[in-house]
Amino acid sequence: MLQEVGRMLFARKLGGLGAGAARRPGRAGRGGRARGVSTSWSPVGAAFNVKPQGRLLDLFGERQGLFGVPELSTPEGFQVAQEAALRKSEWLVERACATSPGLQTVLIFDELSDALCRVADLADFVKIAHPEPAFREAAEEACRSVGTMVEKLNTNVELYQSLKKLLDDKKLMDSLDAETRRVAELFMFDFEISGIHLDEEKRRRAVDLNVKILDLSSTFLMGSHSPNKIQKQLLPEHIQHHFARDRNHVVIDGLHAEAGDDLVREAAYKIFLYPSAGQLKCLEELLSSRDLLAKLVGYSTFSHRALRGTIAQNPETVMQFLEKLSDKLSERTIKDFEMMRRMKMKLNPQNSELMPWDPPYYSGVIRAERYNIEPSLYCPFFSLGACMEGLNILFNKLLGVSLYVEQPAKGEVWCDAVRKLAVVHESEGLLGYIYCDFFQRGNKPHQDCHFTIRGGRLKEDGAYQLPVVVLMLNLPHSARDSPTLLTPGMMENLFHEMGHAMHSMLGRTRYQHVTGTRCPTDFAEVPSILMEYFSNDYRVVNQFARHYQTGQPLPKAMVSRLCESKKVCAAADMQLQVFYAALDQIYHGQHPLRKSTTDILKETQEQFYGLPYVPNTAWQLRFSHLVGYGAKYYSYLMSRAVASMVWKDCFLQDPLNRAAGERYRREMLAHGGGKEPMLMVQGMLQKCPSIDDFVDALVSDLNLDFETFLMDSE
Repeated sequence: MLQEVGRMLFARKLGGLGAGAARRPGRAGRGGRARGVSTSWSPVGAAFNVKPQGRLLDLFGERQGLFGVPELSTPEGFQVAQEAALRKSEWLVERACATSPGLQTVLIFDELSDALCRVADLADFVKIAHPEPAFREAAEEACRSVGTMVEKLNTNVELYQSLKKLLDDKKLMDSLDAETRRVAELFMFDFEISGIHLDEEKRRRAVDLNVKILDLSSTFLMGSHSPNKIQKQLLPEHIQHHFARDRNHVVIDGLHAEAGDDLVREAAYKIFLYPSAGQLKCLEELLSSRDLLAKLVGYSTFSHRALRGTIAQNPETVMQFLEKLSDKLSERTIKDFEMMRRMKMKLNPQNSELMPWDPPYYSGVIRAERYNIEPSLYCPFFSLGACMEGLNILFNKLLGVSLYVEQPAKGEVWCDAVRKLAVVHESEGLLGYIYCDFFQRGNKPHQDCHFTIRGGRLKEDGAYQLPVVVLMLNLPHSARDSPTLLTPGMMENLFHEMGHAMHSMLGRTRYQHVTGTRCPTDFAEVPSILMEYFSNDYRVVNQFARHYQTGQPLPKAMVSRLCESKKVCAAADMQLQVFYAALDQIYHGQHPLRKSTTDILKETQEQFYGLPYVPNTAWQLRFSHLVGYGAKYYSYLMSRAVASMVWKDCFLQDPLNRAAGERYRREMLAHGGGKEPMLMVQGMLQKCPSIDDFVDALVSDLNLDFETFLMDSE
């Protein structure tokens, strides 16, 4: 999941790019015993298929800091780290203001960005993931402290002027390389969206609006996850046990979309989505404040401001994309709804009208009936070690990159189950480090995320600052007699998140400000979604999916059925995403809004989805992505379209083709956010795709595979 930090001049980062399931890695400890594993694994595969060992040998050894940062051996070290970063920042600000405009200006700005991000990004991860409250609190304080510094930089007119002098000098700008020019423009954009180019009174209003938006965002996020209560006597007795109790109340904390009882899903939908006056007011104020800020800094809508520099570029293109996609999907979506309706009638003849709480359940029933997909049949073939071996094989064949498990020093990781991977290129050597925090534990967030801890950049001495990232998943712990076994969904999520990690590792930008995943949202998901295509191709899966006890490979027919099962009712699923994305665009479009947010929801649902709006519900109040993805929720659809085109044009014929892998790195992964995203897409595809091309790519992915029908009929 991406966090919105556009207003912060130097704290640009990608927080969490998320998918859906997770797991925790063990350590590569000596003496680890692979339980019941009779197949032979490579060192990486073997390391992830053994239980983590304790650190008895280094109990009395010297304790290193988190991620090898010496100060962070104790929570108090955050204070030391942040003070050092703030001192360095002040010195760099002085240097920037005293330097003549030129290349050096951009280099100093980037060093300033790096000094703050190295504390802020690390603290941003630690404050949510560290098991010890003292570390979490210290990290939270560091985030606040750096945030205050960022506020000062956002309003430092002298610093702004030092950059403006460079951008105003056309001859100087033309003499710079393309990446440097782009980074200078991105820094200026960050200045301008904070209102620094305005007069003093307007600038003060912009700062106040930014603070208000942050507060409203935080309040809205909390409200979007808050449970609703209802007196238990108001619910039929036979469904009460499906929900948590609080004395005389039943607590509804989600939609219970997979519940087999229609009444349970209906009750959860109507109660969980019942409008809260406070949350409604918060959303209205958030949307209105965003609009005021956008207009104040020179944009006609918040959406125009948010989409600058993306693949889409502007809201008109986004709506054109969504409307064309909706038109192309409509016939398939109607068929999907009809199929679900028939299944509902078969299982519940008394109440066969298809309602918004039905699709997740009935599409699952149809999938299971048609393809006989039982996740437990797949799990033995997807041990964590096997999947890590698969990733290692794939990266090695495509990119000449290998993963090596390293023993972390004492104090370097926040939990003994975290594994450290060195990413090594066959000729370039060490590229960076991935810390794998894969397993469930108390107080750990449930989202699957990629965190940049340290961005890559070219340092003054000519050495490259190696990137460091964390992949956080929520996998179940292994059983006593087997390694951790993944469902197909967990395996796909692992590949997805590793796509983000490799984007970070293989980016070789000159500037930290645009390293790896620090790029426009609708491009940031392309490498991770592309990895899902690899994870669904038998030629790739066959490289690693072996039964953890017998070594038997996963049969091809099982992989094909699994892939085809994902296409069941997939048009209706995609149509739902189109509806969400369109709603997001309208909310962040022209203000004041024509109608209430609920009336707009009703109207948009009827236009872009097809199932009826349910009176007295307000789904938008649970749409937490409005905070992090404001005006950019369409990004997953557009990224999927790009990934689909890259897959079909470059990898479908041979998913392990080294030349295609090298081209992919050269044209897309290497640049991070240092190049216009559409130029990267053009470089990879050797053409400039149109909106129709994007739409056709998404729709063609829904087609069933003829080969699978043949296998099923044998």
